[in-house]
Amino acid sequence: MHKFQAQQIALAASVVLSITIGSCHTTTANNEGKSGNLSAQKPSQDFLISQQVTSGILAQDPKSRDKWLWPFSSTSIWNMPIGATATYVPANLPKAGFFGADREYFYKLKAGDPMRQVVSPGSFGPGRCTGKQSMGLSLPVPDNLIVPDATSQPYSTPNNAAAFLMPDGRTIEQLEPLARCTAGGNIHGWRNPWGGVDIYGDGIKGTHFGSGMSAIGGSIRRGELTGDEPIRHAIKILVWGKKYLHYSKSMPGYRWPADRADRYAESEYKGTNPKLVQGSLLAIPAHVKMDSLGLKTPAGQKIFKALQNYGAYIVDDAYWDAYYLAVEQGVPEEFRARYGYSFEGRSGAFYDDMMKLISALNIIDNNRPDNIGGGGRLRAPLAPPIEN
Repeated sequence: MHKFQAQQIALAASVVLSITIGSCHTTTANNEGKSGNLSAQKPSQDFLISQQVTSGILAQDPKSRDKWLWPFSSTSIWNMPIGATATYVPANLPKAGFFGADREYFYKLKAGDPMRQVVSPGSFGPGRCTGKQSMGLSLPVPDNLIVPDATSQPYSTPNNAAAFLMPDGRTIEQLEPLARCTAGGNIHGWRNPWGGVDIYGDGIKGTHFGSGMSAIGGSIRRGELTGDEPIRHAIKILVWGKKYLHYSKSMPGYRWPADRADRYAESEYKGTNPKLVQGSLLAIPAHVKMDSLGLKTPAGQKIFKALQNYGAYIVDDAYWDAYYLAVEQGVPEEFRARYGYSFEGRSGAFYDDMMKLISALNIIDNNRPDNIGGGGRLRAPLAPPIEN
């Protein structure tokens, strides 16, 4: 999908794990001890994981997790750490003119709230709340839930990928671009064609429509950049498709886990690296030391560790000379409140840190369904069981 928030332009352990991976398959049971009628990815019997604790670090890691704040199976692409046999290929991503936040909206729905119809957006630009085509879905949402329309003055057409946890506690419905201009009105956004996905499942499919990947998996959540705990999952990045993403008959703009590229990929993706496409997993190589990058900010240092241990998936086109990280709505505001400077911008210490981190990224070329994160001993523990 198109992604450019040009109002910004205008305004300015050492835990060691050994892992042997066999084939993965889809099943109606899942590996968090739940069952249901939604599909989830479960390792086959020869997917054997043994944990070896060296220096007691594992005792400091969480023993359980909240499915809403840390969703999907432990072997989901979002939760699987990079492995020791990962094959790194330079991404050669240079400094960009802008770094920003691709804001995403997440809601836990209650059965008692009013049911409202989901209908199409009228356009991707201004007029999102004029659409009338039914998406075949109604959601229980409070009347005061408002998500503004896109604007032309200043120009702002955010992706607004959105995820709603249904009252059953396991079905996630996803939309993009989310808009609701009036209290009590319809909800606007294109629905993913396959319907709901399972919060206990693999977490791949969603409404980042440039790649077909999740609106909530891999998102930087509130508190993750400002708190003391590390980011324990892969993250999501948007890059400029016209300059960096590749399209050819043999590599048509995407690779697993993406299931598509932008509809304009054949004509507009001009990148020369055939391995850099929608769905590419990017990571900082294991040999790179954080001190060598000269990072100045606490958040930059935290993102370094996430990029080295888990990596970042390309999920959409930034559509101009910018990089974006996908974050929960509210993250940029709490970031500024905590650190006193902006998450987004064209300059400054955090911008400089992000350009250094992105320039250090490599492509994990052997990331596959049967070899998530490149395989081998993992750089971090698997996600603990879901507690609820």
